[in-house]
Amino acid sequence: PPSTTGPLNINTATAAQLETLDGIGQVLAQRIVDYRNANGPFASVDDLLEVNGMGPGILETIRPDGIDKLD
Repeated sequence: PPSTTGPLNINTATAAQLETLDGIGQVLAQRIVDYRNANGPFASVDDLLEVNGMGPGILETIRPDGIDKLD
């Protein structure tokens, strides 16, 4: 199970924090951070699908782990 203590805010989480989610490795975590830095905050958890390498399967795997887009 992931080592998070609660929902991660996808708009503020570090790459290291994102890596704690099942299915998110070092490369994909960094792509999420890079995408967010280049494009601004995610408006929806589903916007993660815009990140290269993120597919619906990974998104559905991490959604129950407690990802959250709220401040």
